[in-house]
Parts: sequence; structure tokens; C-alpha cells
Amino acid sequence: MSFVRKISLTSWIFIGLVAGILTGVFFPEFSKHLSPISNIFLRLIRSIVGPLLFGTLVYGIASAGELKTMGRIALKALIYFEIATTLALVIGLLTVNIMRPGTGLRLAGGPAGASALANPVSLSQVLEHAVPSNIFESLAQNDVLEMVIFFFLFGAACSAIGAKAQPVVNFAASVAEVMFRYTKYAMYLAPFGVAAAIAVTIGSKGLGVLFGLGKLVGTLYLAQAVCVLVVLGASLVIARVPIGRFWQAARQPFLIAYSTASSEAALPLALENMERFGVPKHIVGFVLPTGYSFNLIGSTLYLSLASMFIAQAADMRMPLASQISMMLTLMLMSKGTAGVPRGALVVLAGALATFQLPPEGITLILGVDALMDMCRTSVNVLGNCVATAVVARWERVPFTRVGGEVEIAVAGS
Repeated sequence: MSFVRKISLTSWIFIGLVAGILTGVFFPEFSKHLSPISNIFLRLIRSIVGPLLFGTLVYGIASAGELKTMGRIALKALIYFEIATTLALVIGLLTVNIMRPGTGLRLAGGPAGASALANPVSLSQVLEHAVPSNIFESLAQNDVLEMVIFFFLFGAACSAIGAKAQPVVNFAASVAEVMFRYTKYAMYLAPFGVAAAIAVTIGSKGLGVLFGLGKLVGTLYLAQAVCVLVVLGASLVIARVPIGRFWQAARQPFLIAYSTASSEAALPLALENMERFGVPKHIVGFVLPTGYSFNLIGSTLYLSLASMFIAQAADMRMPLASQISMMLTLMLMSKGTAGVPRGALVVLAGALATFQLPPEGITLILGVDALMDMCRTSVNVLGNCVATAVVARWERVPFTRVGGEVEIAVAGS
């Protein structure tokens, strides 16, 4: 029994992954009925997001001091986000043009003028959507971007009022602490949720899902690996972030995002672990949630690669100017994408409609999208963790503080 208590959450999640794969392979019919387990875990995690953002953002911003400091942090974060997502788009575009995974597939359907799944998004729509009209509606829909804007302004107002707002700030701090403990309890179910999610995928689509459309999946994983090394790795090195300690803080959120294909599921643990890593509350509380809307480098790379894959499969020639125009449009459309499984497919459908690409391309890649979703989502989470560390170093945070163990014990202490 003592041996079981010493197994880390990371190890338990790996065990859940393996168990889920084996269950899906040997008991496919049984596996198809396990989706309620993974859904319960994801619903439990999503219930954390709103209250946790309230606690961390309001307390972090209200206790940060001058509003000038938060404005400076916001500007630095947005600069980093745009540089990182632009590089991700370029990597995706270069990789898909070099590897050409769609060549020879001969996708039927021809050009399409519209898609029923999504509509093109304009800059004005993105800006309008960022401002909530009803914060309770934003909480109910788990709209991270709207919540970040509201809680940022709410925290700024508390900072401006000063002592009179201290009870509200103290309440926010207590909410954050309670939600971190709530997260710890929810994480006990992570291995079961992960095992069920993997088993359902394998059981319903068969083991062939791991090998079908292999060139597309391989190209995506290669491009994401290059992005992690070139963009994220270089960012950590340039900012002089201790990579070993950073990986200890980021590996559990990364693995949860990969296993569940949901960046929302990894957000609570990412917030807690990056704070324990040494990133101040006001930085991690603002940069990490904001990155969920503006720094989705994994999804941005996927969108550029998948759209060009569909163009190649339909044997449609796209000149460089058209490709660059599509990349800029995808960068805009990806802002504010929900951090939920398959969320990028809606954005991809909008891109297909905008650039007259066949919507049948969605069904072509849907069979292996689960594997690609896991990859792009985990890179999204890792990229946002990197962003918090880089902005903290930009703010001259030394990372000498030790906040305790990053790992969350599965049982006992």
C-alpha cells in the first residue's frame, strides 16, 4: 500500500493511458460505453475554470501594485504571443509544403463556397466578443477570453479603490486557495478519465486509428516538435529560464492536455504549478489564461497544416500570396478558440469556406483528428506555460523562490 502512495500523478496517468489502449484493443464494445467517465472528469475540471480565474486574476492584479505594471505586462505578453504564433504559422506552412502529405489522396468535392460549421470571423467581431455583456453568461459558457477581460478590469478597480476593496481581494485570495485544493481532489480522477477517453477512441475507431492517414499525423507531429524546439526551446534559452525546473512544473499539465485533448482540463494545474515554479501571481494569473485565446501556437500550426493538406488532397494550386493571406486569416480566426476537444475543427471549417476549399476535407481528417488534437492541445498548454516564464523573466523575476513540490501526490503524504 505504501508503494502505491509513492507513485506520482504523472505515473498514474501513464498507467491510465496504457490501460485505456489495452481496454480499447481487447474490449472494444465495452470501451464504447466508457465515455461518461471521461466526460465526468472533463465536466469536473471545467467547473474549476471560472472560480479559479476569478481568484487568481483579481487577487493577482489587485495585489500587483501600480496599474502601470499590469499594462506593461500585458504589452509584453501580447508581443510574445504574436511572435510565437507567427513563427508557428510559418513552421506549419513550410512543413506541409515540403512533406506534401495530401498529394495523391484525390479528395472529391471540389471547391466549396460555404460551410455549415462556421463563418469567417472579422477583427471587429473578435474585439466585440472579447468584452462580456454578462459575466454570468461568460462563466456559464466557460468563455475564457471574456472572463479574463472582466476579471482584469475588476482587479484593476480593486487596486484603484485601495483599502475599501481589501475584503473583496481577500475573498478572491481565499477562492483561489480553495480552488487549488478542489483541483487536487479532481486530479484523483485524472487516470480514470484519461483511460476512459483513450479506450473510447480506440474502441470506436479501432486500432487502425493509430495508423490511418499516417503521413498527415506524422507531418503534424514533426512540425509540432520543430515548433517546440525552435520556438519554445529558444524562448526558454534566450530568457534564461531553468529548463529542468520548468519541465518539472509543466509536464503534468502537458500530459493532461495530451491525454484529454482539452486545454481547459490542464489550466488549473498549470496555474498552480507555474506559480510554484516561481512566476508571481499577477503574471501567471494574467498571461496564462490570456494565452488560451491569443497564444494557441499548437492549434495555429495545425490550422495552417490542415488547410494546406486539404488543398493538396483536392489538387488545388495555391500561390504563395494566397497561402500567406490564408495564414493571416487563420491567425485572426484562431483567437478566442475554445480550449475544448475538436475546437479547432470549427475554425478550420471557416477557413475552408473563406478560401473556397472543399468542406469534405473535414471528414477526411476527422478519423485521425483525435490524435492530432491531443498533439496540438498539449503544445498549446506548453506554449502558454513558456509564455508565463518568458514574461516573468522579462520582468526580471529571478526564479529563485521555491514554492514547494510541483508534483501532486495521488494518495496520502
